[in-house]
Amino acid sequence: MKNHFTLFGLGLCLLASGVTAQDVGLAGVMGSKALLMVNGGEPRSVATGQSLDGVKVISVQGDQVVVEIAGKKRPLRVGQHAIGVAANDSVGKIIMAADARGHFYTNGSINGQSVRFLVDTGATMISLGASDARRMGFDFNSGQKGMTQTANGQAVVSRIQLDTVRIGDVTLHNVDAVIHQSEMPIALLGMSFLNRMDMQRDGNTMTLKKRF
Repeated sequence: MKNHFTLFGLGLCLLASGVTAQDVGLAGVMGSKALLMVNGGEPRSVATGQSLDGVKVISVQGDQVVVEIAGKKRPLRVGQHAIGVAANDSVGKIIMAADARGHFYTNGSINGQSVRFLVDTGATMISLGASDARRMGFDFNSGQKGMTQTANGQAVVSRIQLDTVRIGDVTLHNVDAVIHQSEMPIALLGMSFLNRMDMQRDGNTMTLKKRF
């Protein structure tokens, strides 16, 4: 079967302040996969039956995709957006779906700057690689030095405190983190954030609920 691929520029939808909502855009279709943009993030390929940041692809037919967002099924054509408004009991919650390897990824921000996280319960603190740290204006030499154990052995890190860490509608203040001198493929969402959340896992879904 010949793959069908279409890509259009998408505009951001403005949400009224005070409303907890999720913005899902269909950037394109590749065969049986949808290219979804969630809350303004980069387009990511999602197969039928799989989920991205809590948005599930129900079906893909031609240039139309049916997604499930905030518990409701919404049809989308390439270039269109759908807004899912979360129920009141979803306020203060982060819902993530595992990828094919069982890993949980999510988009967020640190001090107002975007970052993509891998949830890592084995990491004591949020961990940033050298490039992410420089992009956010953090100076490795200004933090408290220490050692950490990585897959490649021990590494020197610099401990800092983040003013804000935001994921979805959850914002935490004064969160401890470490900066690595070397590059990291992705930022780690460690226990300095996760310890302040109630964590529940149900199959391929993880729910984090803010405790304090």
